[in-house]
Amino acid sequence: MVKSTVEELNPTRVKLTVEVSAEELEPKIKDAYKSIAAQVQVPGFRKGKVPAPIIDQRVGREYVVQQAINDGLQEFYQAGLADAELTPLSRPEVEVEEIPDVKTNEGVLKFSGELDIQPKIELPDYKGLEVEVEAREVDDEAAQKQLDELRSRFGTLKDVERPAATDDFVTIDLSATIDDEEVDSATGLSYQVGAGTMLEGIDEALEGLSAGEDATFTTTLKGGEHSGEEATVKVTLTAVKERELPEADDEFAQMASEFDTIDELKEDLKKKAEENLVTEQGVEARDKVLAKLMELVEVPVPESVVESQIEQHFNAQGHSAGDEHDTEEHRSEIREQTEEAFRNEIVLDKIAEAEEVNVDQSELIEYIVSTASQYGMEPNQFAQMLDQAGQVPMIFGEVRRRKALAKVLEYAKVTDSNGAEIDLSDFVTPASAEDEAEEQVEAAETETEK
Repeated sequence: MVKSTVEELNPTRVKLTVEVSAEELEPKIKDAYKSIAAQVQVPGFRKGKVPAPIIDQRVGREYVVQQAINDGLQEFYQAGLADAELTPLSRPEVEVEEIPDVKTNEGVLKFSGELDIQPKIELPDYKGLEVEVEAREVDDEAAQKQLDELRSRFGTLKDVERPAATDDFVTIDLSATIDDEEVDSATGLSYQVGAGTMLEGIDEALEGLSAGEDATFTTTLKGGEHSGEEATVKVTLTAVKERELPEADDEFAQMASEFDTIDELKEDLKKKAEENLVTEQGVEARDKVLAKLMELVEVPVPESVVESQIEQHFNAQGHSAGDEHDTEEHRSEIREQTEEAFRNEIVLDKIAEAEEVNVDQSELIEYIVSTASQYGMEPNQFAQMLDQAGQVPMIFGEVRRRKALAKVLEYAKVTDSNGAEIDLSDFVTPASAEDEAEEQVEAAETETEK
């Protein structure tokens, strides 16, 4: 085995020195002789059968030893990491400090390098954390809201002869100018007043306009060649429509659901509203439990990890240093997010280890199915993309950390703002979600087999 020593430079950076004895280097030297013998041609000897002494004469023993070192350095480095029980976060610039005497074969191969490592932390007592969430109630209004949303999906738009108001659907033309020069325009756009999904200031400009009227406002453009620049925008309203909702009766229930009566549909919507309430309180409790957990432990963050993530972010976004998007404020925001994510991962990985959290194939598939739908991709296609990108270990880690956090939440004491204790067992392991996940997993596994 190799021998390694560690010099701590700071809590996340060390200098690792590895020593490899001549005996341990010998197999690599023999492999180097074989490799060189297969490459050189010496009269009187078949290729690959050139004896070591002849190779020494032709290329030199020093060359053979150097090739053995080059071929074995990565293997010896990994063995040194294992011996020192280090988890590396960066690749070091290795410096060879000493090699065995090429004539006597005495001495050691000695090399060293500085690298960032995963910090070692002491876990706090994460069982029994106490958090408070907002008190929520399921009432008839919540169920009615869900019913109205369902009716809205089956609603129809009709033209109205009146000024536009919030929630109306309008057809508009836009023209943007900078310094009296038109830089962009569009016609026949559909937009819901108050949605806030278009230009800032457009909702205020549209309210009160009737078909054929226009308004002008100043805003910052989004997208395109002049993205981020201030422009004067003229909006012309060409039509106003309002959504006409179907009657909430038995006929609607049969059309929009699997139920025969509106009362059955309302009862089901109320049940779903109750499930949503549990989910809302569960998400709030989960976030607060994580925040409280992180307050109890210090986790140093390697600077190289932060800098690497910042550069990856801006490169992925297609920004170059010094452009209008690459600002100190933006970099500070990305730095903060990176440091927070790193600390969370370290602590949750440690909890997963302490709780012996495992991830099986069905859980990975469940995560992939769920994530694929967010990207509008087929699960099998998404899984292949992850595999080709080498992202499966990352997904495994993410699922494992989620399970670790769920464990912490399971141990926690959660009360609402009224002092009532909240049972989040359905949020931590929801039965309906398990059933749905099993169906999705079976479908995904079937697709994968195909």
